Amino acid sequence: MFVGAVYTLVCVIFSVGIGFGVGIGFGISIAAIALLQSAPLMVRRRCPWAATITIAGAHILQLFFHGVFLPSQFSVPIMIYTMAVYGKRWQSFATLGLGFLGAILATFNIFGPGVSSNNHLSFDMVISFVGLALVVTVAWTFGDLARSRRQTLNALQAHAQRLENERLIERELAASDERNHIAREMHDIVAHSLSVIITQADGARYAAAQDPKIAIETLKTVSDAGRSSLREMRRLLGVLRTDEEVEHRPLPSLNNVPELVEMSVKSGLQVSFEVQGSPRRALPAGAELTAYRCVQEAITNVLKHAGPQAKATVTLDWTSRGVEINVTDDGTCTGKLAIDGAGQGLRGLHERVALYDGTSTAGPLSGGGFCVSAFIPYSED
Repeated sequence: MFVGAVYTLVCVIFSVGIGFGVGIGFGISIAAIALLQSAPLMVRRRCPWAATITIAGAHILQLFFHGVFLPSQFSVPIMIYTMAVYGKRWQSFATLGLGFLGAILATFNIFGPGVSSNNHLSFDMVISFVGLALVVTVAWTFGDLARSRRQTLNALQAHAQRLENERLIERELAASDERNHIAREMHDIVAHSLSVIITQADGARYAAAQDPKIAIETLKTVSDAGRSSLREMRRLLGVLRTDEEVEHRPLPSLNNVPELVEMSVKSGLQVSFEVQGSPRRALPAGAELTAYRCVQEAITNVLKHAGPQAKATVTLDWTSRGVEINVTDDGTCTGKLAIDGAGQGLRGLHERVALYDGTSTAGPLSGGGFCVSAFIPYSED
């Protein structure tokens, strides 16, 4: 706006100098026209179309003053450039058309009838029109190029912003997925180990009065379960550390299921383990861990909810499509699942299996007891 104000002041001063040499009235008229032709430039970006109409109207008024050239007429190419850059598309082309119309009118105003004795088209008129039209065309072309460049930069900035937003969303989703993974791991480790420890501790308390040797063996099982759980927790929490080296033990797999069953037997649960068929190909490490966690969660629920003297059966059935896992028991307290909150573990089990395109079910059996089933297919390359 400051530059526009200075330009307006200069144009008005020069116009006053030109007009008052002829007469006071002529000078005031010329100064007013110069003001209308230059002052709108101060708001050309805020109100480009209104500024264009005002400048065009002022130039039409100047046609009544034959042969007068004003410095404020430089507003025409400036305004054409501005409209090509900031105006709407139709306004840009409309301003270009007004520029060509102004070139024609200015040419006839300078070389038309009443000024020259010739009433036909002259070479000077052609040169005048071509020159003025060239100024209009160049101003509009540079403005249109600047408009295209501005739109390209805006598109690139919008694209970069979208990429940044997508990156943030992906990072949040990855963090959420990792939190869910850690929550499932902690539930599986802590729930199973604590179930074993609680069962063994209760047994040791009652056995100590009858046979201290049984209490000693039971406490050894509690100690082994606690150490195993502690190792698993250290491995799990180790992935969150970035400032020190952490020794990771191998992830549990189906090869560790017999150890899991043996620990459950030491806890007082009658468990039988059976493997049918043979694997056609190896499962990925993550799928092996998922299968192990399915067995672990099912046995944990048997320990917590099946009641005393319950019997459980763990079956791994290898087929041509994958491995089917079935853990059944003949317990009588399966209705406590919803009360004690075991549904969180089963929900995590379903989520784990779904990650490997598998299916899983859990529910009471018609003849009594409870069954947890899961199927994990082979991953085909």
